[in-house]
Order: sequence, then C-alpha cells, then structure tokens
Amino acid sequence: MKKELKLLKGNEALAEAIIRSGADAYFGYPITPQSDILEYLMAENATERTGMVVLQAESEIAAVNMVHGAGGCGKKAVTSSSSPGISLMVEAISYMVGAEVPCLIVNVVRGGPGLGTIQPSQCDYFQAVKGGGHGDYKTIVLAPASSQDMCDYVPLSFDLAFKYRNPVMILSDGAIGSMMEKVELFEQMPRETTEYPWATTGKTKNRERNLIFSLSLEAEGQERRNIAFQEKFRTIEKNEVRYEAINVEDAEYLLVGYGLSARLCQKVVQLYRQKGVKIGLLRPITLWPFPTKILQELAPQLKGILSVEMSAGQMIEDIRLAVNGQVRVEHYGRMGGMIASPIEVLEAFQSFFLNR
Repeated sequence: MKKELKLLKGNEALAEAIIRSGADAYFGYPITPQSDILEYLMAENATERTGMVVLQAESEIAAVNMVHGAGGCGKKAVTSSSSPGISLMVEAISYMVGAEVPCLIVNVVRGGPGLGTIQPSQCDYFQAVKGGGHGDYKTIVLAPASSQDMCDYVPLSFDLAFKYRNPVMILSDGAIGSMMEKVELFEQMPRETTEYPWATTGKTKNRERNLIFSLSLEAEGQERRNIAFQEKFRTIEKNEVRYEAINVEDAEYLLVGYGLSARLCQKVVQLYRQKGVKIGLLRPITLWPFPTKILQELAPQLKGILSVEMSAGQMIEDIRLAVNGQVRVEHYGRMGGMIASPIEVLEAFQSFFLNR
C-alpha cells in the first residue's frame, strides 16, 4: 500500500487526522497557538470531504458543551483550545466524565499563568492529569512529541474514549503545533454508523430512550457511581500505560521528559553516551495513566533522575511518587514560553549529578 507523505505543521497534522478518523463533529473557538486547527478544517473542506460538522462556537464553553451533546449521542466529537480556553472547559469535562461521555479534547499549551504568552509551555500538566475540574475524576492524557504523533494519536484517542466512555486529552504545546515536519498519513476511515446501546438517540423499537446524566441527589447512589468510576480508572491504569524507553537497560542515570522536552533529552543522551556516561531517557506517552511501574523497576539501578519540563516542575511529583525515595530526583525547566537547549539540559544534569 502506497504511503501518503505530507509536510505539515503539528496542528495541521492533527486536523487532517480528525478528518481521516471519520470524526462526526468539531466544535472550537479561536485562540493562539491552536487556531489553525479550526482554520485547517475549514480550508480543507472537512464538511464536504466526509460530511462532518465543523463549527466555530461563540465561546470555549459553548464549544465543549456541544461536544458533550454530540458525544452523548455516540458521535466522534472533538474540541481544541489553548490553556486559558481549556480552563473555561473544565466544568464540562468533569460533567462528561460523570456522564461517561466519550470525546477528544486537544490542548495546545501556551505559557501562563493568566493570559501569559502564546509561546509553548508544559505548564498545564497538573490541570490535565490531576483532574483540573471538580470531583474525583481522570481523563486519559496523551503527550505527542512530533507532528507524526499529533496525527497518530487522534484515532488512538477515539479508540480509548469509546472503549472506556471517558474523555481523552491530547496535551501538545505551541512549538509542536507550529513546527512543520514530514507526516505519514493513514487512509481515510469511514464515519461509523454504530448505534451504541447507551447513546441518547431517542426511543427505538429495541429500547426506551436513554438518559445520560452526572447528577445523583442521594449520597449513597453517588458514592456507588464514584466507586465504579475508580474501578474503571484502575482498569485504565492497568491496561493503557504507554511510554518510550531509550537506553534504559544499563542506565545509571535517567532523564524523564514528555513532548518537546523529550526531544531535547534525546540529544543529551546521545552526547553523554558518547562520553561513556550510562544515561537513558524515559518518555511518558500517557501522562495519565503515568508509567509508574517502569520507574519503579528502574529505580534500584539508578543514581539519579532529572525531570526535564517546560514548567516550574509538575511531572516531577509523579516521578518522586513512583520511585518512593529510592533514588534522587531533580528538576530542570524553563518557563513562560522559553525552551531549554540540549546544552542547558546537559549542564543542569552535570551540575546536579556529576560535579559533586
């Protein structure tokens, strides 16, 4: 089968993948640095190509609640935004988890807090993986490191969302969204005609109309629902952890980075391996569920771990929880839209672990 290659920005690769995944609807609102997702869907005539709905809503709140409605009907629905816009969506995300509505949410992260900057950052990690809204809930979070990942993670996200009836988030950033790379595109998938037994598609000859809700007025009933949610989350943690491990078999030191930071760390590993330093890289692909088990397995052989993030240090907390004091864990990061260079990461690693 002949592969189709295109030179695309990360946001464009993701938008093209939305079309090719057979998505039923995209609802969004412009905010940099993710506005070209909506622009690409419009420019590429997504509605004419597959019949999907593409709509610019009046706000981020309106967009995510349209996704709630479409997802509740069993449709593949997507929204995307950037940090402040996702903050406006978190109430609806909690509602969708509570109502078990599948959907895809994309956050092309910019520097914060507040309006911050349109430059890339990883400062929304806590919001994404800890449940940024109210309630004991989780969303599955995938962290792309390239335009190819931006493409490939879209159909994966839909698969996971419908498998577990839970929102899935792709956590990107302004650099990955804007950088242009070669992308291998998958073939167009048909829009599904599956009628899910839980979907709110009205009364049929086979069943009464369905109700999807997140409200329970009795505490005992809500507790039972929450217990069921936690069981589902444990199942996801057991089955859906994804990561990339580079040179970890004999590693005495470990870099941990996701997304763009992982790409910087790859160069650091290459440079130090040339000097004979046994260093490896763990790149979490699922930020939730986090690759805790592999870190626990590696901890006894390690002398140190450096968490490399484009933030003040958020993922480092999950690393420290995973290794449980067995090995020293330090953090190096840039903030506010600044991107570290491989040399800066190398120097930070050296100052923490080799110059003592």
